[in-house]
Amino acid sequence: MGNPRAARKNAARNSAQEKRVDAFGRLSTAASGWLGSKWAFAGAIVVIVVWAASGPMFHYSDTWQLVINTGTTIITFLMVFLIQNTQNRDARAINLKLDELIHVIDAAGDQMMNIEKLSDEELDLLEARYRKIRDECVARNERRKKP
Repeated sequence: MGNPRAARKNAARNSAQEKRVDAFGRLSTAASGWLGSKWAFAGAIVVIVVWAASGPMFHYSDTWQLVINTGTTIITFLMVFLIQNTQNRDARAINLKLDELIHVIDAAGDQMMNIEKLSDEELDLLEARYRKIRDECVARNERRKKP
């Protein structure tokens, strides 16, 4: 039998790790929501206007240019991770919703659930299969239209 004290310690450590992961998820969601707003866009415009207006005061020096270049590089670098995190969560949620719809519709094939984890070759085979089905449907519809 295991040590109950060690088990509690491990559970507390796992809970703390989950909270940190959740904290990043919450931060990412909040940041993506705010940074995608009209207010963030307006703020970016203000920063650019202030930077451009300060050019004559700094004689359009290399340092003046370096400030905007460095700032935009850092922001872009951080935004890549925020956007990717948001996209990953959105894609995962959409795939889970689609899996649920496939599951509850009797006529749907359950083999389509979780296909995002298939290899590219397997996805190519599925795409070819459904392209063939689509082509057959189009041909059938065109035959019906002819008198």
